[in-house]
Amino acid sequence: MTIRTRLTLQFALILAVTLLLFSLVIYYFTYHSRREFFSESLFARARIVAHVYLDGTNRADEESRASYRRYLRQFYRTLPEEEVRVFDAHNRVVFKEGRDGREQIPQELLRSVREDGREVLLEDDYRQTVGLLYRDAERGDFVVVASSVDADSRQKMHDLLTVLLSGLLASFVIVGIGGFFFAGQALKPMQRIIQEVDSITASDLHRRLSQADGQDEVSLLAQRFNSLLNRLETAFAGQRTFVRDASHELRTPLTAIIGQLEVALLQQERTPQEYRRVLQSTLDAARLLKDLTNGLLQIARASDDPSQVPRTLIRLDELLLQAHEEVHRRHPTCRIDLDFREPANNRRRVPYGVLGNEALLLSAFLNILENACKFSVGCTEPVVATLTASLTQIRLEVRDQGVGMSEADRQQVFVPFFRADAVRNVPGHGIGLPLTAKIMELHEGEVHVESQLAHGTAVTLVLPAAVI
Repeated sequence: MTIRTRLTLQFALILAVTLLLFSLVIYYFTYHSRREFFSESLFARARIVAHVYLDGTNRADEESRASYRRYLRQFYRTLPEEEVRVFDAHNRVVFKEGRDGREQIPQELLRSVREDGREVLLEDDYRQTVGLLYRDAERGDFVVVASSVDADSRQKMHDLLTVLLSGLLASFVIVGIGGFFFAGQALKPMQRIIQEVDSITASDLHRRLSQADGQDEVSLLAQRFNSLLNRLETAFAGQRTFVRDASHELRTPLTAIIGQLEVALLQQERTPQEYRRVLQSTLDAARLLKDLTNGLLQIARASDDPSQVPRTLIRLDELLLQAHEEVHRRHPTCRIDLDFREPANNRRRVPYGVLGNEALLLSAFLNILENACKFSVGCTEPVVATLTASLTQIRLEVRDQGVGMSEADRQQVFVPFFRADAVRNVPGHGIGLPLTAKIMELHEGEVHVESQLAHGTAVTLVLPAAVI
């Protein structure tokens, strides 16, 4: 079922229930109002009957009383199926006029009238019977029972019921048609968005939805989708750049390997020393290819869903010592000074503890330490790694006094395979800092780079401290 049909049915159902309840209220109050009005009319008739009857019976001569009774009987023939009975103090009928064949008046009704003064009895088909106690100082108490059919209310209530049902049915049809039309009008922006989304492909991710300039829900949806398109466009552009640069970087060592082997195999015989040189050159290119491949795999791993990366409690001071030992093995001539700082009021059981993935964090530490060593070749000043622990975060700052970089190059250091102009002669692939940034993002941390050309570089890693 479409949203348009669902909205139409829901709106029609709500209105139908509302109109039905409203019609029931109108019918109920109209019925009770007419019933009470007719009851009061019967009570008024009963009072008049009692007064006229007693006035007639008090006349002196029989001829006058007979004439009065004839007048009284004519007076009672004005209501549909009307009848009246007057009972004396012993519940004997002293006056009766109206239709014949009616059952006897229930004694309970007479007793209730004598106790309460008046009583109303509702019967089928809009018939009402009322009883009224009439007190006379000379002749005692009389009970006047009047009964009639409210034919006018019966007809009017039937007409009202017909009008209400017809109006309810007509309103349901009108609301259904109108609701279907207006639901379609309200959903037109959604249909336009669907058409625009269907027309956007991977080759034109620069296009945006046109319904994002309002404040309604459809505009907010279009704005969110445009934000998603922005992220997709950025991701696709980054992927294309990554694939292009990765292909270029992978092709360089492969070309070197193939060239060396072709020279060694296709030309004249060479001495063992020359073959050894070719093999050494090929081995170096293969190692370069391995390092590049490992770096690409690490970037792909660091780009995984953070919830899928296993995390444990890690001591960064121990991890920094491990990274220091590995970098010293790779670069034995590079001097790295370690500085561990911890505030005096730090009462955590593990001062430098964080929740993270040990392999990824070790790779991040190795990247910034090894970069500092590579870019400080020939510098007499040591590389200084400072690990600082506070109550909420742990910071590692690695500062060197090497070649540094310009501000324009610094802004590009997190782009994969980017190499600054000042360090193009230094071996590397330009994936160390991008990989470190990915690892920090996975651990909800930050990485900051400060550099000045010919005055060195400082890389700072900030990680949230484990709550222990």
